[in-house]
Parts: sequence; structure tokens; C-alpha cells
Amino acid sequence: MRKSSASTSSARTDEGLRVNAPLRVLSIATLFPDTARPNFGLFVERSLRALAAQPGIDLTIVAPIGLPPWPLSLHPRYRALRALPQREEWNGLTVHRPRFRLIPRLGARLNPGAIARAVLPIAHSTTFDVIDAQFFYPDGPAAMRVAETLGLPFSVKARGADISHFGHAPATRPQLLAAASKAAGLLAVSDAMRRDMAAIGIDADKVAVHYTGIDTARFAPGDRTAARAALGMGKAPAILTVGALIARKGQALVIEALPALPDVHYWVAGTGEEEARYSALATRLGVAPRVHFMGPVPNADLPQLYRAADAVVMPSVSEGLANAWVEAIACGTPIVISNAGGAAELVTSPVAGRIVQRAPEAIAEAVRAIIAAPPAPSDVAASLSARFDWGRNGRELADHLRRCASL
Repeated sequence: MRKSSASTSSARTDEGLRVNAPLRVLSIATLFPDTARPNFGLFVERSLRALAAQPGIDLTIVAPIGLPPWPLSLHPRYRALRALPQREEWNGLTVHRPRFRLIPRLGARLNPGAIARAVLPIAHSTTFDVIDAQFFYPDGPAAMRVAETLGLPFSVKARGADISHFGHAPATRPQLLAAASKAAGLLAVSDAMRRDMAAIGIDADKVAVHYTGIDTARFAPGDRTAARAALGMGKAPAILTVGALIARKGQALVIEALPALPDVHYWVAGTGEEEARYSALATRLGVAPRVHFMGPVPNADLPQLYRAADAVVMPSVSEGLANAWVEAIACGTPIVISNAGGAAELVTSPVAGRIVQRAPEAIAEAVRAIIAAPPAPSDVAASLSARFDWGRNGRELADHLRRCASL
């Protein structure tokens, strides 16, 4: 049943703003890990765990699962998703996984409405104070629909491709801008992302920068030689990319830089649609023996992998503020990245790495400079200056959602 505006206002006055009353948050997160995709949206999970750990927060997460209609739903890529539970406790969080109809490649404009219909039965099952969307599209317009039905305020966070792609695509841009206009508050993973949002017509005054966190107990400097030995990487200089093998991430440019880096081996962690093309490119350039496709790497193994590399190289076309950038620096490994997203907010000195043009020659020059004069891992890690902390991330998100609930 839809709440009246009077009852909603009373609920916020009597409960939402009382210091000792819990803030009841419904978070919609299409990026969220599950047993079929354990690395999918780990940064979202970690942020929501930090939120749930704050005093006075009562958090319910809805991670909708998109499944295409029969017979496409029989495809092997959807088999494990069909088997996921509708509700479960995931690392101490209550997570609902309702299904919505997904039309692969063609139905992006339909997804927010389908997600909202899947979420509403859960939203009606209890009382909430605020709706939180963890990705701008399709989560944001879906949260807008749910919030309008319940008479509640909502917040949306921008992370990267949700703005750079969906914010420009004609089929999705109008819904994204409508959600931005109606939201009580907005978040961005970097100040650069905030500027990108303003460039497509979003009110920058509504946007607060909300940096990611880092688990410094896991992502910390260590012995590079020991890490290489454990991974069987040998003694040759090593560069690394962590992320999906898609054109936007720029792994092809790193492969094209390898002829100018004759002793360097390139380790590629991740899977994606471009793997066959990248493999063929490496063969054509005569560098295939030095390009190592590792496939998906469990998150638990990433710290050692970062420590093993001389540099993490990620010349992406666009990013918000990539978690892999922060994780690498926290492990004491400098990064070579393009001037994408929040690059300049992270690489604030040469000890942290280099920001380069998206060209093989520029990438090779930066890698050579780092290998010739490697910075001390402790100095690399110290360049983060405690800006990326999960405790801070959780406190800021809780404070932001309380402000949204008070509007």
C-alpha cells in the first residue's frame, strides 16, 4: 500500500531523525556478488558492509537478477544464476535476489521498470526511510520508481560506465537524468566523475564525492620476490592489468607497447570478449610468449598478485576511480594509467605512478622509468594518505542517507 505524504512525513519526523532510531535503508544493487559471480561488484558489497556496520543503520539489500525469456534462459551463462536463492544471508548482510526479465543487448531502456517491479514486493513487505541505488543505471531509475510508489526519498551513486555510457546513450539518458533530477542526493566516486555528471546536465551541487575504501590489512606492501616465486612468475620484469578483457580497458595498447619493452612480461588477470583478439595481436607482434592470460583471479589472491608486479598498467578509455588502481598502490605497486576519471586524484606524485597518453610509446616510456628507478613499496602505499578507508566510507554513506531521509 502506498504511504500518504502525511504519514511519510510523520514517520521521518518521529523515527528517521531521532538519533537513537535506526535508519531503515533499502539498497538496490545490480552490481553485487553471488556464488555464480563471486568477484562481481565486490566494491559495492564492501561499501554496504561498511554502511551496515554503522550505528543506527538497518539495511536491506536487493540485488536483482536479470534472466532472459525462454529459450535464452537455458543458455549456460544463465544456468547458475537461475539456481541462486531468492533470499540469503551474504557475509552478514540480508540480500534478496528477485528475478526480472532481461532482453540481452536490446532491452537496456526496459531494465529500470522491470527491476522496480521485481523490487516492489520486497519494498512493500516492511517500512523503509530511504532508497539507495548503488549504480546510476539501471539502479537509479529503478530506485526512482520504487521511491515514488512508496513516497520516499532516494539517493543514487555514480561509479563510471553508468555515466560515461548510459548517460550518453539515447535509449537510457532520459531516465538517468530524470532520476538525477528527482533524487534527494547524489554521490560520485571521484571529483572527476562529479564533473562528468555536470557535463551531461546533472546538478553538480547535489553531488557529493564518496571515495571507495581499501582493506589495508589485506592490501599492503610485501616481498615482491617472494610473491613472484609463489606465483611462478620468474625474475623477469612484470607488468599487470586487472579487469575485464574489453576494449575500454585498453589491454591492446599494453600489448602493443611490449615490442619496446623486450624483457618485460605482461600478466593479464580477467576474462572478457576481447581475449581471442588480444591473443592474436600478441602473436602478430611476436610477443605472445611474454603475454600471460591468467583468467579470473579470486579476490583473495589479488594482494599477492599486485605485490608481484613492477607496475600495474591500465590505460582505460574511461573510469570513475578504479578499485584496482587503489588496491595496487595500497600494495606498494605504482600504476601507469590514462587520464581517465579520478586519475589525478590518485596519482598525486611520481612515486604513485604515471598518468600517460593512451599510446603504446607513452606506456612503454612510463614502464621503463618505473623499472629503472622503482619506488619503495612503503612510499607508494603512503601516497594514499589514508584517504581510502572503509570505515570512513561507511560513515559518509550513513550520513548522506540520513540527510536524504530528512528532506
